[in-house]
Amino acid sequence: MLNFDLAEEQQILRESVRDFAENEIKPIAEELDEKEEFSLDLVKKMAGMGLFGMFVSEEYGGIDAGYISYVIAVEELSRIDGSAAATVAAANSLGIGPIFYYGSEEQKQEWLPKLCTGETLASFGLTEPNAGSDAGATQTTAELKDGEWTINGSKIFITNSASPISGLIIVQAKTGVTSKGKNELSCILVPNDTPGVTAKEMHGKMMWRSSNTGELYFEDVRVPEKNLLGEKGTGFRQMLATLDRGRLAIAAMGLGGAQGAFELALTYSKERNQFGRTISSFQANAFKLADMAMEIEAARNLLYKACWLCDEGRPFSMEAAMAKLYCSEVMRRVVNEAVQIHGGYGLMREYQVERFFRDQKLLEIGEGTSEIQRIVIARKLGCFE
Repeated sequence: MLNFDLAEEQQILRESVRDFAENEIKPIAEELDEKEEFSLDLVKKMAGMGLFGMFVSEEYGGIDAGYISYVIAVEELSRIDGSAAATVAAANSLGIGPIFYYGSEEQKQEWLPKLCTGETLASFGLTEPNAGSDAGATQTTAELKDGEWTINGSKIFITNSASPISGLIIVQAKTGVTSKGKNELSCILVPNDTPGVTAKEMHGKMMWRSSNTGELYFEDVRVPEKNLLGEKGTGFRQMLATLDRGRLAIAAMGLGGAQGAFELALTYSKERNQFGRTISSFQANAFKLADMAMEIEAARNLLYKACWLCDEGRPFSMEAAMAKLYCSEVMRRVVNEAVQIHGGYGLMREYQVERFFRDQKLLEIGEGTSEIQRIVIARKLGCFE
C-alpha cells in the first residue's frame, strides 16, 4: 500500500526549517547576495538546528534522519535562498558524505564530530580547469613515498573550500595508471592548513553569491599515508557514488527554488492590477501558474521516490539522475515564467525573483550537467553498447 504522507518528525522538520529560513535568512539574503558575503553566523545557526550531518549516525555527531529529511531541509532553505542551501548541501553531500561512507574509523572519529557541528567545513576537490564533465581526466597527482603522499595540482569551483572555517579538502588525485592505461584515481584527505595548500576565494559569480567557492592549489603538499580515503585506486567509484547522493540535494535545491519562485509569482499576480482586475485572473497567467504548480508537484514526487530508494538501501542512481535533471529544469521553467509574470519588476534586484532567476542556472551545470544526467539515464536504460 502506497503512503505519500510524511512522518510526523519530517513534518516538524519542514516547519522548523521553513520558519528559520523565513525569519533568519530572508531578511538578510539580498544584502549577503549584493556583498558576496559568506555568513559564518548563518552557518552556526544552521549547524545548531542539526542541518549538518543529517544522514550521519549519532555516534559520529549526526542526527541519522535519512535522505528524505535531508532533502526536505535543503528544499526549504532553497525556497528562500540558494546560497544558504548550497552551503548545507555541499557540506553534507560532498564534505561529510565521503568520510562517513568510505573513511576509516580513525578518520571518522577525527573529522565527523566537528563537521556535524559546523565547527569546520569539508570540501570535495574534484573539478579542475581542464577536468569538468570528464572527471577521469584529473591532472592533480599524488605520489606515495616514505609513508607520505606528495600532492601537486589545482582545483576550481570548489564549494566551501576557502572560507574561514574550511578545514578539510577531499582531493581526488591521480595515483598511478591502470592496466588499461587509464588514470588510477584515489581520494586523499588534506587539511586546509597543510603547508603548500593555497585556497583562493572566487568572486564575481552570477549565482550563489553568498556561498563560498574557491580555487585550490597544491604545491608539494605532504600528508600521511593514512589520509588515503578507502583503498588506493577506488577514488573514481567513490566520486560517482558521492555524486549520486549529491544529486538528490541539487534536485532539492531545484525543487525548493521552483517552489519559492512560484509563490512569489502567485502572490504578485494576485496583488498586481491591470485593466481593472488582478493579473492572476487573466487566463494567460492563470495557465502559467497552473503549469508551474503541476510541474513542482511532479518534481517533488520524483525526488522523494529517489530519496526513499536511497534510504531503503536500494539502487537509486538512475532515479537520482532523473530527479536532478528534472528538478533543475523545472526550476528553470518556473523562474522564467515567474519573471515574466512580474514583468519589468522581475528584472529589478529589489524583487527576489531576480535572484532566483540567477541562482537557477548552476543547477543545470553543477554535480553533472544536464547532458551528463541524460547520459547516465540512457546508460542505465542500456542504450549504449
